[in-house]
Amino acid sequence: METGAPVWITRARPGALATAERVRALGFEAIVDPLLVVETLDAQIDLSHIAALAFTSANGVEAFARLSDERGLPVFAVGRATARAAEGQGFVSVSSADGDVEDLCDLVAAGAAGPVLWAGAKEPAGDLVGMLRGCGVMAKGVAVYETLERAPSDETLARLDAPLTALVHSPRGARILAKVLSEKPTPHLRALCLSEAVAQPLRDLVEPGSVTFAPRPDETALLDLLTA
Repeated sequence: METGAPVWITRARPGALATAERVRALGFEAIVDPLLVVETLDAQIDLSHIAALAFTSANGVEAFARLSDERGLPVFAVGRATARAAEGQGFVSVSSADGDVEDLCDLVAAGAAGPVLWAGAKEPAGDLVGMLRGCGVMAKGVAVYETLERAPSDETLARLDAPLTALVHSPRGARILAKVLSEKPTPHLRALCLSEAVAQPLRDLVEPGSVTFAPRPDETALLDLLTA
C-alpha cells in the first residue's frame, strides 16, 4: 500500500482509537468508523471462592474494571492487547496466552490455582467457560458488556467507490461488514482480518484475493499486512 492510503478501522471504540494511532504511525490515513459499539452491562460481580480472572478481550477488562474494584486476583488474558488493558487497569499479575481462546484455555488450565471467573461479552465468539469445564477447571462466566451494531457513515460508504482497506478484528464485525457490502458491492475494497474465522464471512463478497488474514491473531500481525 502507498503511504497515505486510507484505512477503515471497523472495530469498536476505545480500541479503534488505539488502532488508529498505530495506523497513522505507519504512514496511512486512519478512518475511525466502527461497525460495533460497546455498552457496559449492569452486571453483578460475585468473586466468592474465585482464584483467578480470565478475559478474552480488552472490552471485557474495561467493563469489569468499571463494575469491580478487585485488582489483586491473577489475570489470564487471551492476547497481548488484552493483557496490556489489564495492566493499564491496575491488575498486578497478568499472564497472556498470546493466541486464541483455545490457547487461553490451555494457559488457564495449566496455571489457575482454583475456580476461574470469565468476564466478557453477552454474545461471546467462543465458549471459554465450557472449554475450561471440559478440562476439569471449575469456571463460571458473567456478561459484563454487549456489542451493538452501528451503521457506517455516509462519508465512509462513499469511500467504497475508491480503493480502501478495511481492518476487521472480529467475526461479528465481519458479518456486519458483509451485510454492508451485500447492499453496496465494491470491487475496490481490501479486507485485512485478524484471523481466518474473521475473514470467512467476507470471502464471497469482495474480489478474489482481496481478503487476507493475519498469520496469528494479534494486532501487530494484522498491521503487518498493511505493508506486506
